[in-house]
Order: sequence, then C-alpha cells, then structure tokens
Amino acid sequence: MSDTTAREIFEETLPKKLKDNPDDAKATNAIYVFNLTGDDGGTWTLNFKKDEDFVTEGEHEDAECIVTMTDSDFVDMWFGNLNPAQAFMMNKISIEGNMGLAMKLQSFIG
Repeated sequence: MSDTTAREIFEETLPKKLKDNPDDAKATNAIYVFNLTGDDGGTWTLNFKKDEDFVTEGEHEDAECIVTMTDSDFVDMWFGNLNPAQAFMMNKISIEGNMGLAMKLQSFIG
C-alpha cells in the first residue's frame, strides 16, 4: 500500500479527479461531509451542487450525507482494499442522512 494520506486524497487527488470529470459530480447534486478521525484526519465537504471547486476543508451546514470513519479506513477504501459495504457492516463507517447518496459515493471513491 502507498504512503498516501487521507489529507492528500482530499486536497490533491480527489479535486483533480473531480475536475477531470465534473459532470459525474454535478449529476450527483448533493452535499457530503467527511469526518475522518486519526493522525491525518480532518473534516471535508464535497459540494456537488457547485460548478467547480467541489472539495473544501471544513463542515457544511446543509450536508445531506455525513460519513464518519478513520483516516486509514478511508485510504484503504480509496485504494480498493476495503469494500464500502463490508466496512459499513463492520461498523467502520458511520453514515448520517441520506443512505442513497452514500451509495452514489462509490463512483468517486475507491
């Protein structure tokens, strides 16, 4: 596994991926908040209701789906080493809000 951190994914990798495919993000038309615990954790918002700059650090008060997990589990999921559905069943992921929106995240993560 690489030494990539959750912070690097949210600040560099994911914004670039979304900038290259903005239509997928806009089609989702939702606001997500990720609360990641751990040494490289933090809170990030994915706002797919905007036209660009989808990823920002911090919380958004209108989040429709809030995902809470450890930074290491997020990195494992990003690289395909942790199945999101299994992680949820093992209580490694906590989801508040719209569960259907959480399912849509798989096209952006992992």
